[in-house]
Amino acid sequence: MKSIATKAIIATAVAGTIAATAGAANARDLTVVSWGGAYQEAQNEVYFNPFREQTGISMIDESWDGGIGVLRAKVQGGAATWDIVQVESEELELGCEEGIYEILDWDKIGGKDRYIDAAVHDCGVGAIVYDFVIGYDKDKLDDAPDGWADFFDTEKYPGKRALRQGPKTTLEAALMADGVAPEKVYEVLATDEGIDRAFEKLDEIRDDLIFWKAGAQPPQLLASGEVVMTSVYNGRIDAANREDDRNFGIVWNGALYTLDSWVMLAGTPNKEEAYKFLDFVGEAEQQKEFPMAIAYGVTNKDAIDAIPEERAKDLPTTKENIENAVRISDMFWLENIDRLTERFNKWAATN
Repeated sequence: MKSIATKAIIATAVAGTIAATAGAANARDLTVVSWGGAYQEAQNEVYFNPFREQTGISMIDESWDGGIGVLRAKVQGGAATWDIVQVESEELELGCEEGIYEILDWDKIGGKDRYIDAAVHDCGVGAIVYDFVIGYDKDKLDDAPDGWADFFDTEKYPGKRALRQGPKTTLEAALMADGVAPEKVYEVLATDEGIDRAFEKLDEIRDDLIFWKAGAQPPQLLASGEVVMTSVYNGRIDAANREDDRNFGIVWNGALYTLDSWVMLAGTPNKEEAYKFLDFVGEAEQQKEFPMAIAYGVTNKDAIDAIPEERAKDLPTTKENIENAVRISDMFWLENIDRLTERFNKWAATN
């Protein structure tokens, strides 16, 4: 990994590639990009609208489906129209290494002590802790699934099921379905035999498998009856139950958890406003309200302590829910995402 100083030099060099368009870009509003759906609706309620009202800063919010290539193209192409983006853990690491994010000045966003350790990074500040869980419709399944083995059991649970498109979380789920203990998943996946084993397990349900890309899709697939169960962000199930009167269930056993972060794209002409945004959404007063809107864990230490116990039980950070969960390995996916994505895409195209 590069030092902070080296990353800063790279970021400065990358930022120079968009200097020619900075003058025109300066006229635009602060643009914040997140994941859409119920999640972004919750962010608008708790963060975005209050930020606009309290600061008077004009801010646009947009959504995306992820992918480091999208951010590379925006920054290195010299026409970045985004300022703050919520990214997954490997996108944080890759983008920081490549210098497409600003190195954060933590004094401007409350200091590192404000946040849990996992939320602190040279280029990003943690936004949420969340799980990939199994979601199902309680009204349609009398016998609740217990884990990934049941997800892959098409005799016990006939019908289509959905997984996120791509190898990340999908291969881990396949291995747990094949009997690998949660704590051993990445040890097995680090071997060629383990990778083969995961794809062989996926072969077993290929005729009953569909894939989703955007986080809003899994609850829609359940609601329409298109699938009997799906991998899904835990907060999306909670939102569907609370806002759409669904009766969806969550299987926490074997959940895969991680942390998303806010990053600031290199060369943003709205740096001052961007820091004000990051500071605002990092305050305990704001963060303590977020799990009340959607069931994701937050990163401000004081906010975590302020969440009512009744609500805390629905969060991925609760002891009972995290007990048999697997933290997604940033290191594994940094080293393997490209080759496994290529293999996954070939597998999906031929099956």
